[in-house]
Order: sequence, then C-alpha cells, then structure tokens
Amino acid sequence: MKTIMIAAMHSGAGKTVTTCALLSGLRQRGLRVQAFKCGPDYIDPMFHERVLGVPSRNLDLFLQGETGVRRTISRADADIAVIEGAMGFYDGLSNTTEASAWELARLTETPVVLTVSPKGSGLTLAAQIKGLMDFRPDSGIAALILADTPERRAASLAPVLERETGLTVLGFLPPMEEAHFESRHLGLMTAGEIEDLTARLEKLGQAAEQYIDLDRLLILASTSRLRRLGEGDRFSGGRGFCCRIAAARDEAFCFLYADNLDALRDAGAELVFFSPLHDSELPNADGLYLPGGYPELYAEALSENHTMRQSIAAAVKGGLPTVAECGGFLYLGQSLEDAEGRAHPMCGVLPGCGFKTGRLQRFGYQTLTAPADSLLFRVGEHIPAHEFHYWDCTENGADLRSEKPDGRSWACGSVSENLYAAFPHLHFGGPIPLAQRFVKACEQWKASMT
Repeated sequence: MKTIMIAAMHSGAGKTVTTCALLSGLRQRGLRVQAFKCGPDYIDPMFHERVLGVPSRNLDLFLQGETGVRRTISRADADIAVIEGAMGFYDGLSNTTEASAWELARLTETPVVLTVSPKGSGLTLAAQIKGLMDFRPDSGIAALILADTPERRAASLAPVLERETGLTVLGFLPPMEEAHFESRHLGLMTAGEIEDLTARLEKLGQAAEQYIDLDRLLILASTSRLRRLGEGDRFSGGRGFCCRIAAARDEAFCFLYADNLDALRDAGAELVFFSPLHDSELPNADGLYLPGGYPELYAEALSENHTMRQSIAAAVKGGLPTVAECGGFLYLGQSLEDAEGRAHPMCGVLPGCGFKTGRLQRFGYQTLTAPADSLLFRVGEHIPAHEFHYWDCTENGADLRSEKPDGRSWACGSVSENLYAAFPHLHFGGPIPLAQRFVKACEQWKASMT
C-alpha cells in the first residue's frame, strides 16, 4: 500500500479540502483508498468517510503510542493511504514536535505534500516553504499543491516555487464554492449537516483530476514502511460476542473513533447503535457508551425526549457499565445550556449543570492518573486523553487527576466500578486495555442479571 501525507503550515490552510479532493479523485479512478487523520480530530474523518464510504482512522502518537498506530495501520487494505496532517506541520505537544504530523510522517516514512494558499504572497511564500523544509533536515516535504488559487495565478507562481524550493508543484485547486465548508466552535460543521455534500465532494474530485497531477502523486507516494509497521500487531478477535453495548450515534453524539468501535468488537462486544435524540428508550444492552458530540446544539430536543432520559437515568443509576465522554458526560448531568444560554433538563444522574463559556476549556492533550481502581482504570495508571470543548460544567468530578504536558493539573471525572464520566476523550487503541476492561464489566453485568 502506498502512502502520502497532506500537511500545511497552519490550521485553516485547506488540508481537509485538499485531502477530500484527492480522496475523491483517486476513488473516481477506481483505486482502493484509505484515509487517515493525524491527531485526535473527530470532524475531518467524517468528511473522509463521506468521500470513500469507509471509516477514516486517526493516527495519534500521544493517545495510541507507536504500537497503537501500527495496529491501526495494519487494518488498512487499500492501494493508497492518504493521511491528513494536523495543525501546522511541526506543531506537537507544548511547542515541541512530539506527536506532530512531522513525527508521524517520519515514523511511517511517508512523503509529505504541503498544501499552501498564496493569497497575497509570491516569492515570500517560497521563503516560508524553504524555511519549513530546512527547519528539520529530514522534513520529508516532497511536493506542493496550491489551494484556492486561480489557474492563471497558479501558472505564474508554480515555476517560481519550483525554482526556489526545488519541490514539484503537483497542481492546484481553483477557488470553488464547493470547497467552502461552514465552521462552528469546534471547527467545521459535521459532514452530515452540509447539504449536497456528496455532490460537492464529487466536484472536488473532478477538480483534482483536472488540475492536479495524480499520476505524479501516485509515483511520489511511498511503499516503504506502512504495511511492515503493522505486521504482527493485528487484533485477534474471533471469540464471538459476549455482551451487547448500546452506543449513542446521531447528530448530537457523533464523536466516535473507528478504532474504539473496533476495539470493543474485538474484545467481544456486539454494538447496538441508538439515538438519544430520536429513539424512545435505551435498547436492551449490558453496557452504555455515550460519546462526545454537539448535545448543546440539540439540548431542547434531548430534554424533550423524556422516555429516553428516564431509561438512561434508570440504567446508569442501576449500575449499568457506562462510558460517557465530554458531550455524553454533559448529557448525564442535571441540565445543559443551549447555544442561546437556555438551560434544559438532562438525565440527572450526575450533579453538575452544563453551561456555555464562549472559549475553549482545558484544550489539548493531557494525562489522567487513577488514584483507585475503577471501570476503565487501575490504581496508579497514567492514561493519555484529550479535551476539546467550549461548554463547561458546574461539577466536573474529582475522582481522577489530569495533568497537561506543561505541568498544569486539576481534579476531574466521576468514576466507579461501573462508570467513567468525564470531559476527557479516550482512545481505546492505546497502551492500556480500556476496551477489554469495559467489555469484561459488561459481561459480568450480564451474568449478574441472569
């Protein structure tokens, strides 16, 4: 399998649009394509999946470690993998390159295509690109794509950039209405919220075929290590289902890592998806998974679904093994403010009330420390996690200790032998067997109910 990474100098530079255009163009050629996203982002992979019809997977060296990344890579069965970078190319933990797109590209020996938008820049753009290449001698940057660039401008600028940087300009994407996706507080709107998205992605693919040298891209792509990294790291699975886990998945709860779902299945769980927005009650299950998402945007509708709230409250209070991250954590609270600041009753399992803050709260990577055994954690363990939310809660719990890479720390989370409820998002493909522990608790719950 060949691999290529699409990176940029900074966030908002067009990585997702360029990646989706390439995914669509390569798919339209009849190639089997697998998408990956560097880092913890949930939203960009939704766009990848809409293009390809198969889940996009995150590659996160902080949350998963090298072994977890290898395991994720080993699942890919494609002709080419396209990896979308995160933030700026070198941006990692606490102003270092740790867990950056650059570090991932080095680990996988993946050539990097830099997507750049010239806007009001000309020769200065070449200087910036050259600085990025020289910042680390093994930058891996192999080519350029000009984003949101008129054809005439691209024709005049490409030879200048090639002469000054020594890089090949593979082509450009012209300004297109289809390339502008609306954003909100956590980034782009989700793929399911954008009208005519399928048609827009098809148009992007057609533009990639017309204006980008895909043949040259395929030659540039590396076959050196991505497959070999995964050898011997596949999940075993195969023992059959031992329990059922009800997993929320709808407009309000959509932040789900594909690897988390696979890890639960591999550990023996049958996943039953349901909608806290649209279904009347919790399905029959031995465990409950409430992921993050945008419950604040649907607070009124979630609140008005009384039978669902009541069934979830009864199940969690009754001891049903439950994992509730970020939005799921807020849903289990007493109330949740919507975008206009109006509070709506929620499940009432936890004591806190969710409220709008207008800015990011405790954003970024962190490490959770467990002072005692619980559903997912064992005493003394250090668990990598990530937070990304604009809403906060009047009571965030105090059963875990969270520490940022810069040393800042605080108490968080409500955990017990049957509960993980907290803002931090977890990746089940990391070094600690979180999925296996969750499934085991569900299996024990099932046995206790018979």
